[in-house]
Formats: sequence, C-alpha cells, structure tokens
Amino acid sequence: MRIALAGDAMLGRGVAERLGEAPVSSLVAPEVTALFREADFAILNLECCISERGTPWPAPGKPFFFRAPPSAVELLQHLAVDCVTLANNHALDFGHEALLDTLRHLEASGIAAVGAGADVAQARAPVVLGSGHASVAVLSATDHPADFAAGPDAPGVALVDLEDPAWLVDAIGLVEAEAVLVTPHWGPNMAIAPRPPIRRTAAALLAAGATLVAGHSAHVFHGIGSGVVYDLGDFLDDYRVDPVLRNDLGILVLADLEGGRVVRLQAVPLKLEYARTRLAAGLDADWVERRLRGASGDFGAVVRREDDHLVVAWQQEGEPCG
Repeated sequence: MRIALAGDAMLGRGVAERLGEAPVSSLVAPEVTALFREADFAILNLECCISERGTPWPAPGKPFFFRAPPSAVELLQHLAVDCVTLANNHALDFGHEALLDTLRHLEASGIAAVGAGADVAQARAPVVLGSGHASVAVLSATDHPADFAAGPDAPGVALVDLEDPAWLVDAIGLVEAEAVLVTPHWGPNMAIAPRPPIRRTAAALLAAGATLVAGHSAHVFHGIGSGVVYDLGDFLDDYRVDPVLRNDLGILVLADLEGGRVVRLQAVPLKLEYARTRLAAGLDADWVERRLRGASGDFGAVVRREDDHLVVAWQQEGEPCG
C-alpha cells in the first residue's frame, strides 16, 4: 500500500479567507492533489480547529489562534484525505466546543481523526484504515501543551511525555493491522533538527513495532532515518517565511509498505505560497534536495533524485530500502 503523508495544514486565518473567495481546488496545485488521490491512504496534521463557535483558549502569552470554517472539510475531501491528526498545539485554540465541532465535521465528511477526542480514551485511541492485509493503524500524540491534555471526562488531545512515552509505546502492541504508523507532534517551532528526546522516543516506538514514525511541529522538515521521518514540515498555511530556514519549502512523503515494512520512501519537494501549495521547481527544488540529503545523511540515509522525486534509502534488516 502507498501512504501519502503531509505535515501541518493550517486552514484558518488567511487560508480561511481564501477558502471563502476561491474554489478549494485553487489552494493546492493539481499535481500535488494527484499525489494525494493516487495513494491508498492520505494523512496530514490539521493545525487548527474547524468550527464557528468557541472563544480563544485562555493561556497567558499564547500568540496564535487558528480556526477554520466548516467549508475547510471540502478541501480535505478534494485532497482525498483519509485521516487527520489532531494531537497538536492548535486543536483547542477555541476551546472544547470548537474541538468537538471539529470532530463532528470530520466524521460527517467521512474523514477519520486521531489524537484528540471527547476524553482521554478517545484521544489515545488508534484509527485503522483499510482492512486485512491492506490496513494501517494510525496513532498520534503531542508533547505540548500540557493544558490541552484530554482527561477522563474532558475533551482534549493525547498528551505524551517524551521522557516517559510508555502509554504510546504500549499502544503499538495493542493494535491489529498490517502496519502501524505513529505520527507525533513533537518539539519546538523552527528547530533545525530533532532533539535527543525525540530521537530516543522514535527509537522506542520502532522497537515496539511501529512500521513508520512520521512527526511534525517544527514548521521545517528534518532528516529521514531508518523508519523515521522526524518532521514533515508545513503543508499549507499563511505563515511568515524565515529566509534562512525556508519554512516555505516542504516535502510530501510517499511511503510504500509491504508485509508490514517500508519498502520504498519518496519525498516530493513542495513550495508553499500564501494560502497555496504547489510542487517546488528549479532552485527551490534544488534547495530541498540539498537540505534533505544533508539532514538525512546525519541518520545514515542516502537520498537520490529520480525525476521530480527524492528517494530515501536506508539499511533495514540487512536489506536496502528504496
């Protein structure tokens, strides 16, 4: 099976304005949309709530609050997104009722959600996409913020302590699917590389049986190691661009799985314009290639270019991937 994995999709603010002015198809270039639709399963991190209700979360010093209109689900449907992760630091930007609205809008649209829920049990529960020998279980959690954590009777996100990720590690062994994808929202914004707690947690998740770990949160993509995409970067937003870290350049990961293991992994360079995403080209694509090759080399992976895609290979069980 092929899984398409995208990073942070922020559909509020300027993106929400664009949604109200133009067709949803105009926000993502047709070539990128086709990659989503051609995959067996498409998954991204939804970096906002979807609601018309709620008030900003009362956290001192919280600078950003992202809320998308209900029409945002039309964009997700246009992309053929099967599942979104909600374990992040913007799921409760407009409170409990807006999070519950988000879950209802997604369910009504046939899109699964993982990483948040009406209580802690629901927030931590996996989503299984497909069935039998073509199934993947998706688990998601975030290491911040602590005040967003779901409780026994309170809506919120699946919070995990990277110094003691026991519940997330244990959850991998409880799912029934051919493959297990763990997609954490971890680490600070604009970090150039994964910090030691992230690397240790990724190793623990793989040791517990995760097929692939694909994280997000930094707003810039990180290197790819054996079975780990440390950060997918951003996918769609209206953010200010850092001229050095280049958060306007990202990757769409295409992971081919067979027999419960990754047999091929590709990264497609993306260019994020204001409220629109397309394929990267020219010098932008070259920048993504250089950045991914250098960052992944730190984890022992090799990146080679095949047409417009970047193929990432690493040693796994004595055999080369890719």
